[in-house]
Amino acid sequence: MELVAHLPDKLLFAVPKKGRLYERAIQLLEGADIQFRRGNRLDIAISTNMPVALVFLPAADIPRFVGEGRCSLGITGIDQVAESKMNVEDHLDLNFGKCALQVQVPEKGDIDDVKQLIGKNIVTSFTSLTTEFFTKLEGKQPGEKLETNIKYVGGSVEAAVALGVADAIVDLVESGETMRAAGLKPIETVLTTSAHLIGSNTPTYPDVAKTIINRISGVLAASKYVLCTYNAPRSALDSLLKITPGRQAATVSPLEIEGWVAVSSMVEKKRVAEVMDSLTDAGAIDILVFQLSNCRV
Repeated sequence: MELVAHLPDKLLFAVPKKGRLYERAIQLLEGADIQFRRGNRLDIAISTNMPVALVFLPAADIPRFVGEGRCSLGITGIDQVAESKMNVEDHLDLNFGKCALQVQVPEKGDIDDVKQLIGKNIVTSFTSLTTEFFTKLEGKQPGEKLETNIKYVGGSVEAAVALGVADAIVDLVESGETMRAAGLKPIETVLTTSAHLIGSNTPTYPDVAKTIINRISGVLAASKYVLCTYNAPRSALDSLLKITPGRQAATVSPLEIEGWVAVSSMVEKKRVAEVMDSLTDAGAIDILVFQLSNCRV
């Protein structure tokens, strides 16, 4: 299906159609004010306020669609990008969908070192990354025949050991509960991953792509920071600005009261309680914190 020909005036943006990345990706698009309505069972949605068409695809397929220039932008796990070997632009780490691609073995077995798996049967849906891992482990050159037998399974990889198909698996692990329930334990991490915004090297509408990247970057920054404002005596300003230096610099404005100023500064959300305590101790009053929905930094 050649969507570029059918939607010549739209930038195509590939989005995971379901699973752990879908809901967070939709929230991110809403935060970036990319408005759309997706009909039931439809895998294409036209934005109502931007020249953009969202294409809902399996996360594993998105690197290929973007790498081949079928879509200009995409959201998928960086593990899928690495597995696909496609040449794409890695624009932003979106900081969700965090997990690890791990080697898992029977918890009650006698394998504790990944080198014990050389020559054994390994099942995975990440055959490329797994092959790279065992190529290095065996001290082989890329393309050389491995002693280890790597088999592809598309789903329910964790059941392979119990069914006698494999001695170990290589699969994505988020909390580890599924693997523990299957009687497995991790012995090595192949790759840590999260969702990324990727792009084609030849986007159809570079200006639109840049706008979307900037908007999403703003949403990410807003999720990390709050705006902290307070009043303080000017005599304490030097000490206070060491606590709230801001990203570039704090905004300082004189008050009608002689010798007093108002300060406004971006503060990391994870540090806000500590910062407010320090400001109070240093003489600041009327300390207020405001949530950010979007910004440009």
